Amino acid sequence: MSDMPPLMPTYARADLAFERGQGAYLFTADGRRYLDFGSGIAVTGLGHAHPHLVAALTAQAAKVWHVSNIYRIPEQERLARRLVDASFADTVFFGNSGAEAIECGIKMVRKYHDATGHPERYRIITFEGAFHGRTLATISAGKQPKHVAGFDPLVDGFDQVPFNDGNALRAAIGRETAAILVEPVQGESGIRSADPRFLQELRRTADEFGLLLFYDEVQTGMGRTGKLFAHEWSGAKPDVMAVAKALGGGVPVGACLATAAAAQGMTAGTHGSTFGGNPLAMAAANAVLDVMLADGFLESVQKHARLLRTRLDDLARRHPKVIAEVRGQGLLLGLRLVPPANEMIEKLRGAGLLTIPAGDNVVRILPPLIVGEAEIDEAIRILDGVCAELGA
Repeated sequence: MSDMPPLMPTYARADLAFERGQGAYLFTADGRRYLDFGSGIAVTGLGHAHPHLVAALTAQAAKVWHVSNIYRIPEQERLARRLVDASFADTVFFGNSGAEAIECGIKMVRKYHDATGHPERYRIITFEGAFHGRTLATISAGKQPKHVAGFDPLVDGFDQVPFNDGNALRAAIGRETAAILVEPVQGESGIRSADPRFLQELRRTADEFGLLLFYDEVQTGMGRTGKLFAHEWSGAKPDVMAVAKALGGGVPVGACLATAAAAQGMTAGTHGSTFGGNPLAMAAANAVLDVMLADGFLESVQKHARLLRTRLDDLARRHPKVIAEVRGQGLLLGLRLVPPANEMIEKLRGAGLLTIPAGDNVVRILPPLIVGEAEIDEAIRILDGVCAELGA
């Protein structure tokens, strides 16, 4: 018999399983409670078992789950209209994941230049530290060594420059350059924020050279930074944008948003998805938007984000041997540590607090957007205790 387990061992999983969730908490079968400040890697933005999402999914599950995009899907049309009305975009394509949304955007960029008489323009400039997904094209865009090892040859068409470096960007633009792809906050590489002035410079540079500006808001979008989309803080609008993660509240949904000009080449037959935008996923995403677009919701996210940041900054001042830096925006925060990040993550988990690793020895702090003062107090108490232990 083979030593290979039935479940392919592509994850280094913690020996922990959850039976149910409620709000900001997860529970094991034996009843142990964990405060979830990982949110399934920024996916469960409204926490677990949110009553409005449960009701919407339950109602839809009793009607129809899937029909395919051979037919009209009214809830898909409704969600597209709501996303357009709440963003820069004129049109939306639905898939199942962030990587699919990025892939759609890559195809759209190439199709745009083909449709406008410049088929030679196909290359996309990306940034060091980027993470855009796990497909062959998206790992080729991100170029992180740990993701591309063993998968050569990479997909051609991506040129990379240092993050937050406008001069390097301009120097990399050539006759084949089609677009600029950037995360407003780089999540996987350690919660590295783009300077708002840098995003504004990217917009000006794209306009000057006839390029499309393409945002990856898979992790930063859907309220995570306190606005519906993180680029809104800079005022620098994209031409194309990928979102996913929290859009479905835990149900797989991805979306590629675009201006009418950017999407002009995406005509019937140019792109598709079997499961993308099916009635069940659309019911979930529309329910998520019901909550996120309600009066006061994003203001509450901003309020609690300020509180959490203040408490984390204070924690860093009191434990300088453990926390070197607090990074991030809104409820997308990171602690760059002095001791190994994985050691802290394990100790936090043992104390009942779930967090997420990132590059640059960073612990990601990603509470659900519905987090309150009581949960923040509990998280800081656990963090304080673990910091004291690690700093002793």
